[in-house]
Amino acid sequence: MSFKELGLSEPILRSLEELKHKEPSEIQEQAIPIILAGKNLMAAAQTGTGKTGSFVLPILEMLQERAKPYGKNVHALVLTPTRELAAQVRESVNTYGKFTSITSTAVFGGAKIFPQKSKLKKGVDVLVATPGRLLDLVNQKAVKLDQVQILVLDEADHMLDMGFINDIKKIISMTPPVRQNLLFSATFSPEIKKLAQSLGDELVEISAQAPNTTVTKIKQVIYHVDKNKKGDLLAHMIEDEQWAQALVFSRTKHGCEKISNHLNAAGIQTGTIHGDKTQGARTKALREFKEGDVRILVATDVAARGIDISNLPFVVNFDMPTYPNDYIHRIGRTGRAGQEGTAISLMSVDEHKFLRGIEGLLKIKIDQTSHEAFKPTDKPSAGGGDSRSRNPRGRNPAFSRNNRSSDSKSGNSFSKPGGSSSRPSGAGRPGGSGAGRPGGSGAGRPSGSNAGRPSGNSAGNPGGNKKTGSKAKTRWKKT
Repeated sequence: MSFKELGLSEPILRSLEELKHKEPSEIQEQAIPIILAGKNLMAAAQTGTGKTGSFVLPILEMLQERAKPYGKNVHALVLTPTRELAAQVRESVNTYGKFTSITSTAVFGGAKIFPQKSKLKKGVDVLVATPGRLLDLVNQKAVKLDQVQILVLDEADHMLDMGFINDIKKIISMTPPVRQNLLFSATFSPEIKKLAQSLGDELVEISAQAPNTTVTKIKQVIYHVDKNKKGDLLAHMIEDEQWAQALVFSRTKHGCEKISNHLNAAGIQTGTIHGDKTQGARTKALREFKEGDVRILVATDVAARGIDISNLPFVVNFDMPTYPNDYIHRIGRTGRAGQEGTAISLMSVDEHKFLRGIEGLLKIKIDQTSHEAFKPTDKPSAGGGDSRSRNPRGRNPAFSRNNRSSDSKSGNSFSKPGGSSSRPSGAGRPGGSGAGRPGGSGAGRPSGSNAGRPSGNSAGNPGGNKKTGSKAKTRWKKT
């Protein structure tokens, strides 16, 4: 089937021809006719399957025939989880709508709000936004949502993972009750289905592949390696196998910088993209990676949303993702648009629990191996790497935010000078009471007298010696 047969008009077909997009992808072939018919849609689509085009193309087609918005109004609203994805979707609107008169803009945090407000003054056909910045603009009366005709939730599963559910509900309540709703997600969890059902009736459900699956052309392999050898193994593979480019995922922002420093020290040009970077720095790093000036890009899960690199050959999970759904999103950065790709995961001995969750979700077994020069020697930590070892309910860690709870346990291996492991839970607490003394100093109390000290308070003297002991009442000021 061709794009023309899907019902797209000449201006849009011209832009597709210029981009050398000859045939629609599977998700585009399914979604475009449904959206053009004005129906509500819930679609399961991985990144790299042409998902963005599947809603941008029909939206452009429909808005061409409708009156232009005015006075801060919007006709099509696209919500995305991250600023990178918002920028990418907006770029797609501009590219596909090159030969139309459709107006659009993107608004997101990390950028100055005043230029965004000025672009909204006359109204836009398509607004792409992250939930937080959109609510800021609504509160400042810079944009109106009461004329939204089409609402799109892109990568809805990740928006829910990031805790945007309340913001999304608030935004939906500001739009007209009669509108077209489009929801796209890589995975179909019960929470996603519940959100979709709240959008409206007669929801058409489609899928470019079975939900909770990965693109079939991605080769997946896991390398067993000691945690402190991951950086060396990664640098070795990049140089030994002459990787042209790779996107590396780290669980933390600090980890991104650590990996980058290690690779740069090995002579491998590496950039980073994460939440602590300014929007300008993130855009620059992404541009340098796309243009080939940087060989390796290290990113966190959130920052990598919206990264669309053509023909990216390798994706590396330097840290195994905590949540199985993140694995699907991560490796979806390679193998895009029918191309082949390789996803490599570096797994230390204490990360096996994450692999079990991933394989359980995908319902497959991922190939596992180890590099001859980097054979793992580490032994599992206490608890054998079981997920229950991470401070389960009912267990107190050795050091917690509130040490008093562990101090009060009988048999506690931590003791304080002058104290007793069998003392009541109030003992030793700043400003608290000692055993049997309503106002006196507790045993081992840092600022007070220890029990049995000649000049201090005794157990039978509630008032105590005010000159040498602590005051019965201490006022604590917040600092």
